[in-house]
Amino acid sequence: MQLLRLPDVMARTALSRSAVYDLMAAGQFPRPVKIGGRLNAWPNAEIDAWIETRIAAREAA
Repeated sequence: MQLLRLPDVMARTALSRSAVYDLMAAGQFPRPVKIGGRLNAWPNAEIDAWIETRIAAREAA
């Protein structure tokens, strides 16, 4: 399993830092895992699944 840091998540999703945290607060984006003191990262598979969900929602609309 690969973990992505916030800059990598932002690059993969084209979301800003504040958009990532706003979506997390709304329960619409995966929460990170702690990998050290203040270090957070997101499992790559969860980010890929979130992207796939967005694509599927677009195609269903």
